[in-house]
Amino acid sequence: MYWHQEVTPEETAVERAVEHSLNRLNVSSKRYWGATLYHPDNLPFEIENLPDVFTQFRRAVEKETQVWPAFAIPDALPALPPKIGAGEVSRGELPTLADLGLVARPLDPRGVLAFQGGETQAFARLQHYFWQSDRIQVYQETRNGLLGADYSSKFSPWLANGSLSPRQVYQEVQAYEQQRRKNDSTYWIIFELTWRDYFRFICAKYDRRVFYKGGIRGLSIAWQQDWPRFEQWRVGETGYPLIDANMKEIAATGFMSNRGRQNVASFLTKNLGLDWQMGAQWFESVLIDYDVCSNWGNWNYAAGVGNDARGFRYFNIAKQSQNYDPDGAYVKHWLPALEQVPSPKVHTPWTLQPAEQKRFEVRLGVDYPNPVVDLQKSVAVNERRYQERSHKKISSPVIEATLYTTPASQYICKTYFLILKLAFHRDAEVRHVVTSYI
Repeated sequence: MYWHQEVTPEETAVERAVEHSLNRLNVSSKRYWGATLYHPDNLPFEIENLPDVFTQFRRAVEKETQVWPAFAIPDALPALPPKIGAGEVSRGELPTLADLGLVARPLDPRGVLAFQGGETQAFARLQHYFWQSDRIQVYQETRNGLLGADYSSKFSPWLANGSLSPRQVYQEVQAYEQQRRKNDSTYWIIFELTWRDYFRFICAKYDRRVFYKGGIRGLSIAWQQDWPRFEQWRVGETGYPLIDANMKEIAATGFMSNRGRQNVASFLTKNLGLDWQMGAQWFESVLIDYDVCSNWGNWNYAAGVGNDARGFRYFNIAKQSQNYDPDGAYVKHWLPALEQVPSPKVHTPWTLQPAEQKRFEVRLGVDYPNPVVDLQKSVAVNERRYQERSHKKISSPVIEATLYTTPASQYICKTYFLILKLAFHRDAEVRHVVTSYI
């Protein structure tokens, strides 16, 4: 048996368990590194000396490292041997979801793309985005879009599950540049793949620390764990349309744009002041393009406890809304309660007067929630909290590791604490709803 090796604790534990089971069956196994554009053996530094700033890493690999060519697809595979030892060899059948006791979830028609798994669909998407639509040549200009199938490549689900190799994408970019056009957009595809590589190498360097509350920087930030407030963020009921629309999209489809991910992560950590691990765990549970290193690396970055962290940086949600959804098409797509609100006010529904609410058929606090926080005041509060603690390192990472060893154990610990907290809640309805949800 052959597979692409992993680098993070839970995944490598699974690898060891699989190897142990295979050994008992006298079946050999071999791991290969295949998830990145650049091979670690070809980097201009050892993993333990990996730069902690992405730009330094990118410049070094672009200057000194070659991308190894992908293997050519064979015309045919050899036939299976008739026997292995005393046993017969059968092709078998891939189990269906029903075989595994699962129910197929219907695709939400509002999604940006009807993603289908497998290498055939991955290659079809590659051909469409590069050669049929020519969208690659405007990738840099459109990649921060929110609506539609082709504002970005959408390769991430297939890259995440191994149906598409980053080196295959690289070779296709080279072919496109030679046959059609080379510009900043074709380069930017490679730039983003390099970011993806970087987070995997960072996980290889820092191991479990990427999952700790203090992140790879080990910062002792006083993150809050306000579960009711987190639930408002999770289900898209914060009162800020850009945030709510993105959270509705990820819950319904398992996908969210890169621009959306940055905004909702900033809002969770810099406006709500909530523990970034809570957001990372929610993303892990719903993303169809979940990649452990990209997800947890990006959340480290967003929270200011990871790479390239330059103090307290946040996304201005009001400005982001106007820049990336100026006519409100995206928020109206996911928030039907705001469908009739005119574009100048759709991102600030809390400013609607009672007569306007009646005219546009939206009642604040009923059809659409009031804002859960004041944007500027909440930023000021959380920036003070960050600055007060950011110079303090976690004194004993071993203690933190005991409670937060892996994403799974984090979830178990936090669910346990939530049960204890709410088991004695004075509101019987809250007790019932939370217990049912858990």
